[in-house]
Amino acid sequence: MTGKVVDVIVIGAGTAGLKAYKAATARGADTLIIERGPGGSTCTRCGCMPSKLLIAAARAAHQARQAGQFGIEVGAVRVDAAAVWQRVRRERDRFVASVLEEYHAIPDDRRLHGSARFDGANSVVVGGRRIEARRGIVIATGARPIIPDGFDDVRHLVQTHETIFERGGLPRSLAVLGAGPLGLELAQAFARLGVDVAVFDPGSTIAGLKDPDCNGAAIDAIGSEVHLHLETKAQASAAGGDRATLSWDGGELVVDCILAATGRAPAMQDLGLEDTGIALDDDGVPVFDRRSHRCGDSRIFVAGDADAWRPVLHEAARGGRIAGEVAAGGEPPRCLPAFSVAFTEPGIAQVGMAFVDLPPDARIGSTTVADNGRATVDGHTHGLVKLYGDRAGKLIGASIVAPDAEHLGHLVALGIDRDIDVATFADQAWYHPTLEEMLQSAARDLAGIED
Repeated sequence: MTGKVVDVIVIGAGTAGLKAYKAATARGADTLIIERGPGGSTCTRCGCMPSKLLIAAARAAHQARQAGQFGIEVGAVRVDAAAVWQRVRRERDRFVASVLEEYHAIPDDRRLHGSARFDGANSVVVGGRRIEARRGIVIATGARPIIPDGFDDVRHLVQTHETIFERGGLPRSLAVLGAGPLGLELAQAFARLGVDVAVFDPGSTIAGLKDPDCNGAAIDAIGSEVHLHLETKAQASAAGGDRATLSWDGGELVVDCILAATGRAPAMQDLGLEDTGIALDDDGVPVFDRRSHRCGDSRIFVAGDADAWRPVLHEAARGGRIAGEVAAGGEPPRCLPAFSVAFTEPGIAQVGMAFVDLPPDARIGSTTVADNGRATVDGHTHGLVKLYGDRAGKLIGASIVAPDAEHLGHLVALGIDRDIDVATFADQAWYHPTLEEMLQSAARDLAGIED
């Protein structure tokens, strides 16, 4: 078996892998990146970007239908499904090409195509070639969608986020399995494009909301556009005519298409992690330090969706940079506040400490979207903003169900990261009339400041 020795090996050329490669190389490490597929990130191929392109089309249709409330008559709204998909795929391909340019800019002798498998804690085998790492190996293999059990009879009707954007038209009816951010975003988008959509989830929350008040506000708003079946587990059977019957306690529904949005599992198959000696959790995912991304005291690191922790792009990119830099001899930086967004309308953002993790003496401030002047002007009435503070008066978290929630969430995340106190956060230049004033109202409520 031929061999090669480098400083750092990166397995996977998605977002985390490419950032790891760049970070290690920037520190002068002799780095090799291994990719078994075409390269490119989940975000650009079948995640963040194509879903937002579909959401943008759906928003345009929805806004046209809602124009009458402002005295604007536009007539009947017709959705050209072929044109919608054409734009989604055209722009998606442009994003993918940009990432592939970054990948192919890596020198040929620093890229290796094939499937890597560990044959020890410090080396991998690729196509009969053994490669050893002097400093570290970064696992950045991403994740794959989970298809729940009980859908074998209708598997040909089941789509995932990896296949849904290749459709040639719009189904008449769609069942979405999973009310997490991805499932909810696509459910609302398809509904606004004229599809009859039902969402099923065995839990009682949507978009991962932990705050019961915000969860209720989100259910009220989004439930007006899609059929939400929470605390419900559906079974599927063939209905004939290339359709599926979903049945559950108390109901039955026939649909043309099923979208499985029940989560993603780290792609660790065939890596041979059992030969590394590192600790694995019950799902076979390496146990790692969330600051350095190092697995125990080994030379192995894990980053991106492969680590099953905060599976969002900014964390994948940052985690890849950290893993690559630490593997090459650098020091890990601080952790950032947790931050997740669902691009529904109203938007949903959760920042910092979750409601269920708040200490008993935490303080909570809130305001409603209906009380915000700008939201009322724009025709938005659904939603709730809640800020969390500790006993010392520091801002520690937020749950937001509101228009442009992602923008409000960024301000909260910055405030938490800068260790700002609630009173100072409230006493900023909040322009009027803006949606951002909701943060001021909630902060003043939290701090007990009278208007």
